[in-house]
Amino acid sequence: MTQQPRGPQHGRTDQRLLEGEHSIMEARPQRRLVIVVRADPVICGHATEARGLAEVALTRGFDDVRIVTWPIEALQAAGLPLKPLDELLPYSAGITVERPGPVGDYRVPTGRHLLGLAGRLFELFTDGVPTVCMSMYLTPHANAVAEALRSVRASGLDADVTTIAEAVGSDITNVVRSCIGEGAVGAAASLFTAYLAHDRVVAVSAYTRDLILESAAQVDLACGTRFAEEVTARVEVSYPAVDAGAYLDLDPSAVDAALAARGLARNGYLLFLSRVAAAKGADDLIAAYRASAASRTHRLVIAGNGPAHAETRALAEDDPRILFLTDVADEEKPLLMNGCAAYALPSKPRPEFVETFGIALVEKMLAGGGPVITTRTGGIPEAVGDTAIEVPHSDPAALAAAIDRALAMSPAEREAAAERARAYAMRFDRTAVFDNLFAGLLDDPASLPVDAHVTIS
Repeated sequence: MTQQPRGPQHGRTDQRLLEGEHSIMEARPQRRLVIVVRADPVICGHATEARGLAEVALTRGFDDVRIVTWPIEALQAAGLPLKPLDELLPYSAGITVERPGPVGDYRVPTGRHLLGLAGRLFELFTDGVPTVCMSMYLTPHANAVAEALRSVRASGLDADVTTIAEAVGSDITNVVRSCIGEGAVGAAASLFTAYLAHDRVVAVSAYTRDLILESAAQVDLACGTRFAEEVTARVEVSYPAVDAGAYLDLDPSAVDAALAARGLARNGYLLFLSRVAAAKGADDLIAAYRASAASRTHRLVIAGNGPAHAETRALAEDDPRILFLTDVADEEKPLLMNGCAAYALPSKPRPEFVETFGIALVEKMLAGGGPVITTRTGGIPEAVGDTAIEVPHSDPAALAAAIDRALAMSPAEREAAAERARAYAMRFDRTAVFDNLFAGLLDDPASLPVDAHVTIS
């Protein structure tokens, strides 16, 4: 993953300037996509989705794709769960990752980074290239986009920019609901204003859209605004984009090699692979595993990192049957998913987080292997349909029974369940999601080259 120069106004020399004015004109982009997001190395569904949409954009007429995100040191300082920096997959040529640095001095710690983001967006919006800009997470990314456009228009400059804002559940549960609960309704109203200022507004699941509408109605009641009416009329559902190709047709020998490197055997372990947070239910999974018959025949692998990792590891009490992995690379993830006897994500609702969708569940369904065990929390039912073994959340006894049920399936039952899950999950492939999300914003996809299309079964 490389960061290209940002331009002479930042004290750097754009390589194109060294090639002369004529070369600059020849290399000038015709259409740009900007995605403002918490990108890699953050362990986050949005990082995965941004990568997927960026790659598809290159096949849909965009010749300049920018992922505008945060400096590595800012992500590290925030304590976010991060992937190993030396294990990140590269982006295709044509995709540039930009990490604008903070502006100003230390006395304005958060605003310095936000000004850096908004300032770089201002530059991209005003260089004459037709642009679609998508923000993932409303706070602060949608705010940065709205501020950049406000500055462009106030400056009297032209900008051919179409904006998309995508909201996730935590935008509501962790921001709006907190504002309402604390009586800070002005902050909640400000968030809705920034969100609805975008040309297209989407939510990552129907569950999330309902959350947004419910919260908008509460803000309206407190402030006398009319956000709920606009949410009802404008907010659409756009599911997260997943790179199905990374999970299909896996080489069995590559799976076996990856497992051997971890001291694991095919179908010899249960897998939890996700961000390790309280709402993900790893604590319930440890209790369920110990109560299940599986604990005598299979290992439990908890792969990932996050704010609850230390507590989860302490709960395991150095049990040799439980293996913790914090360094799983993107290329290894589908191999571990394919080789497991069952995959469990027993999410549960928490005040700070409710599972918005469940990208990891879709990835597992695409990868094949043992069945998925999960709960009907938040947007999970939309991610898995009727293809998973479901248990009540926060119920280790029911989870233990589900684990034993999964391991009792015959090979034929496992294969049939895997095929059905894969067929359902293909609807979330990044190409189909991109085309739905950008419908009406781009040329007719039928006019694109034949090799730009992916058939979704």
